[in-house]
Amino acid sequence: MKPMFVAALACVTIAIAGASVSMGQDAFVQRDGVFIHVSHGTDNPHRLLMALSMATKMADDHDVLVYFDIEGIDAVLKGTAEVTFAQFSPLSAQLAELRRQGITLMACPGCLKAAGKSADDLVAGVQVADKEKFFTFTAGRILTLDY
Repeated sequence: MKPMFVAALACVTIAIAGASVSMGQDAFVQRDGVFIHVSHGTDNPHRLLMALSMATKMADDHDVLVYFDIEGIDAVLKGTAEVTFAQFSPLSAQLAELRRQGITLMACPGCLKAAGKSADDLVAGVQVADKEKFFTFTAGRILTLDY
């Protein structure tokens, strides 16, 4: 009799645990993150504005971090001329929207230095990159889009 009781208790425990997991499943869903790498700036308006457009779209349901390096640095420096291309919103409007959405915008410190610039030369809302932030901006997986 005792083995039947233990087996029945185990079945009930498994059933309750399964119901708890399926009922609370949404509570454990983690948002995935999108890391957008922007290595082109005013030298390639299409790549630059497409990257920022994708960041805006992805932020609806993903955590987003936009990282500017190489030639992309010039897009986030104070005094950069307006950039426009085809149907895309202009650079200044897209950067403003990304800031409004709370998207993390980072610039490569080495690329800033190579350009003879510093953190003081960055437009509002762009910070010098911190490698720890690359791994902590989202709790889910990290998808990378490279422009």
